[in-house]
Amino acid sequence: MTEDPMVAALLREREGCVQRGLDARVAAIDEQLKARGHTPPKTDAKPSGDTRTEAPKGRRARRTETA
Repeated sequence: MTEDPMVAALLREREGCVQRGLDARVAAIDEQLKARGHTPPKTDAKPSGDTRTEAPKGRRARRTETA
């Protein structure tokens, strides 16, 4: 990947911003990457809604208080 720790940090931050849909922040990070001589990765289509691979676990019902 890259040996420059600043570029690696920018790439991690960029990935998080892409997942959250923060397009303006992604563009700012891309400019910083270009300034450091790194070509920003292509942005895939925005993730659609929930990206979980497993179903959420069930929850227990709360105990009701008895008087």
